[in-house]
Amino acid sequence: MQNTKRKLLDSAARLFHERSYEATGVATILREAGVNSGSLYHFFPNKEALLHAVLARYQELLRPVVLDPIEEAEADPIERVFRLLDWYRQGMLASGCRQGCPIGNLALEVSDTHPGVRDSIDTNFRNWAAGIREWLDGAADRLPTDCDRDALSVFVLTVMEGGLMQARAQADLAPYDASVAVLRDHFDRLQVAAGAPDFSNGGSQ
Repeated sequence: MQNTKRKLLDSAARLFHERSYEATGVATILREAGVNSGSLYHFFPNKEALLHAVLARYQELLRPVVLDPIEEAEADPIERVFRLLDWYRQGMLASGCRQGCPIGNLALEVSDTHPGVRDSIDTNFRNWAAGIREWLDGAADRLPTDCDRDALSVFVLTVMEGGLMQARAQADLAPYDASVAVLRDHFDRLQVAAGAPDFSNGGSQ
């Protein structure tokens, strides 16, 4: 039964991302998951309950699917931030700038029409920013002592979401790349202000 539930969640998440929540019918989810309606309603009383479960699943997957691989691949905490942003860039490149962030898409689509899921979407964003905050804490000695690392982690999220949205609008990665470049410059300036090496100049101060 848990395998059936996983199929439903995986299919729903993919379809909500590719087509949007409203454009995805229950029949399509059932077909893609290869299960019958009785199996769906055994786990989820309605489509909105399935959406709640998809958002909860994103929360569960954030660390093993997104953050842990970045940490394993990159030791430097600040470079982890930019490796993560590049991970999203690669997703946009693969989709031809068509899909963007699944959480960001749902935030724009359902926050007003389905306010019951707003908290779940917000939790996903908060958890993402908290992961960035952990990395920034690991680089605290390279940032000014008065640097608000909570605010900076949210700013990184804002750069990512805003850059993806503009890239989708233009069907071009240029605005995303420009946003990330400005963020990189900001981090470089913070490190110089803290007396750390200016990594934008190859480590020279």
